[in-house]
Amino acid sequence: MSKISKVTLAVTTSLVGLNVPVYAAESAEQTQQNSNDSRFHERIQILGAHDKLRTQGGATSLVSEAELEKFEFDDINKILATVPGVNIREEDGYGLRPNIGFRGATPERSKKISLMEDGVLISPAPYSAPSAYYFPMVSRMTAVEVFKGPAAIKYGPNTVAGALNLVTREVPDVQSTALDIAYGSDQYGKIHAYHGNTNNHFGYLIEGLYTRADGFKNIDFSEQTTGFEKSDVMIKFNYDFSQGKMKNFVELKLAYATEKSNETYLGLTQQDLAVNPFRRYAASQNDQMNWDHDTIQLTHYYEQDAFDITTRIYQHNFSRDWAKVSGFGTNTPSLLDVLINPISEENQSYYQILAGSGDGQFVLGTNDRSYRSQGIQSDLGFSFSFIGLEHKLDAGIRLHQDYINRDHFEETYSMAVGGQVSNLNDKTFTTVNQEKSDAVSVYIQDTISIDALTLTAGVRGEFIDSKYTNGKNELDYLKKDSRIWLPSISAFYKLDEDYGVFAGVHQGYVPSSPQQNDENVEAEKSINYEVGFRFNNNQINGEIVGFFNDYSNLKESCSFSQSSNCQLDADFNGGDVNVLGIEAHIASRVNLTPSLDMPWSLTYSYIQSEFQQSFVSDYPQWGEVSKGDSMPYQPDHSLTLTTGLSANDWAVNLQAKYTGEMQEAAGSGVNLSDHLIDAQTIFDLSASYFISSDQSVYLKVDNLTDEVNVISSRPNGARPGKPRMFVVGYKISL
Repeated sequence: MSKISKVTLAVTTSLVGLNVPVYAAESAEQTQQNSNDSRFHERIQILGAHDKLRTQGGATSLVSEAELEKFEFDDINKILATVPGVNIREEDGYGLRPNIGFRGATPERSKKISLMEDGVLISPAPYSAPSAYYFPMVSRMTAVEVFKGPAAIKYGPNTVAGALNLVTREVPDVQSTALDIAYGSDQYGKIHAYHGNTNNHFGYLIEGLYTRADGFKNIDFSEQTTGFEKSDVMIKFNYDFSQGKMKNFVELKLAYATEKSNETYLGLTQQDLAVNPFRRYAASQNDQMNWDHDTIQLTHYYEQDAFDITTRIYQHNFSRDWAKVSGFGTNTPSLLDVLINPISEENQSYYQILAGSGDGQFVLGTNDRSYRSQGIQSDLGFSFSFIGLEHKLDAGIRLHQDYINRDHFEETYSMAVGGQVSNLNDKTFTTVNQEKSDAVSVYIQDTISIDALTLTAGVRGEFIDSKYTNGKNELDYLKKDSRIWLPSISAFYKLDEDYGVFAGVHQGYVPSSPQQNDENVEAEKSINYEVGFRFNNNQINGEIVGFFNDYSNLKESCSFSQSSNCQLDADFNGGDVNVLGIEAHIASRVNLTPSLDMPWSLTYSYIQSEFQQSFVSDYPQWGEVSKGDSMPYQPDHSLTLTTGLSANDWAVNLQAKYTGEMQEAAGSGVNLSDHLIDAQTIFDLSASYFISSDQSVYLKVDNLTDEVNVISSRPNGARPGKPRMFVVGYKISL
């Protein structure tokens, strides 16, 4: 292993220690040293280490900095391939707007998970409009953490599925400078650099990332590219007031990010996909997403003896406009209707408009939205002895406010034969409204150690006041108040120093939209159970978990990413649903020779869901549901095998991900009710050569076998995944 890799691995394991499901476990000596690290790491990178075998209940997974560098993935979907229990619906091939769910929860726009950066909610409006059209650039992250089961109770508001935490780079203790440049297929380019230092008590970090690509699709009759440009800049300043054993410092984080992507929801007919999967119809030539995002976060940390407290003040602003083909006007077929049956007498002329082979009119809709998410949160930890038992108490409070302003408008365009497009009229505003939420969240959790048994009991409270205002009709005004307590309890029993079993139960919850004040529309609630086995014997480590989620009410809401055939943000009840499954991750590193290692890991998920009653729903992914039907976009089986060879000055790694077939609707009577996304296996390859201790070159090949696969047919036609992509890069670290 190179010096660079060894240093990265050592730093990463020192922060997370125990349950590292991505490579072999560290030594007992390392673990003891790591237990003395500042507890601040557990507030920023939450998976801290206090013992070799993590004894708190709840399934957790970590993708470390060493693993992130192994494949140089820009796409969070590929990164999460090594995390069990994750279900994903891909969309654009680059992972620009991920759709992530855990344990069968709807993956749509990652709205069912609590999405965080450095332990702070990062979705544009996690209470008012949780669909995450913004997602941080994972190329600048140093770790990705996933929490499921009782482990997620601390990170609401959404506790049904779990939480995902993205960890940014820390201010370095010594002067550090690094540069990563890469070039690849379809004019892909990346420049990533950072510089930081700590001098006496003051430290700083400046980090910038730019990525781009021309895209892998071609638009009929147009030279417009189908790629993207993304930029991200982050600056951190901190000052350390620590004295002796007292740790006391403040940190300011400032970040700004932008994206311009020529992306669309318009897909292809099955017939056109078979002929040329990377074609885009002429009508989509003006489709484009533009957004910018800024963050300001002030953090104070204090630790003395057995007590620590972290307080964060944060504000995130996100604005976006996405212009895209939305239909043909009133009293016309939907885009999906046309693309499912393009040769019918009713649909043929509309299909020709999309393809640029016929004259006619279509509508371009621009969804212009602005978001703000802000608040203050404090998390404290306290260890103490009481009546002969060791306690570790965690508690926190968050005062949070967020809102979304929608200014959606439509414009009519004319299509001429040959793909010439012209604008015919001014803007017509279709949706003008605001949703706003004020929320107070509290949690308290006590972990008690009794010999080999560790018991953890906690409760979370969510108190939400929300309102909806229709900007086109001020009399259309709704208010909603939600109050709920969410308990959890788990137990871990250490069989010996290397093995343990655990079990837990907690209440899941997802609040409903403030726009929905109908008493018949309920919040999503469930009782979630898990039982598992965890091991870490310095040769092999892993976790095997069985889970059962008992929904008393499954709730879904409509978004343009699903369908244009329902009211935006309308909520739908799905009633009783049972979800059960098995998730497993096993990892090790085999020493083939004194200078050659073979790391490997195996990740497997099995998920099965069943509606417990029959009903008819207007939700476009349900339709006429019969008892026993399963939820859409939920593969029964998924499997990822990662292996490689690592020597002193080179490394090669291969990842193979199998995803079972997925249905695109639960019931019958709706579009795509009889359609399946085929099972697929994608191979990704990476290779690195370490020129010296501070320089390396790398090659990566995504989709090695050039598999052509449909990743989704929603909302408007079939769309392919990314074809084979080559990237070469150079790194230098000083």
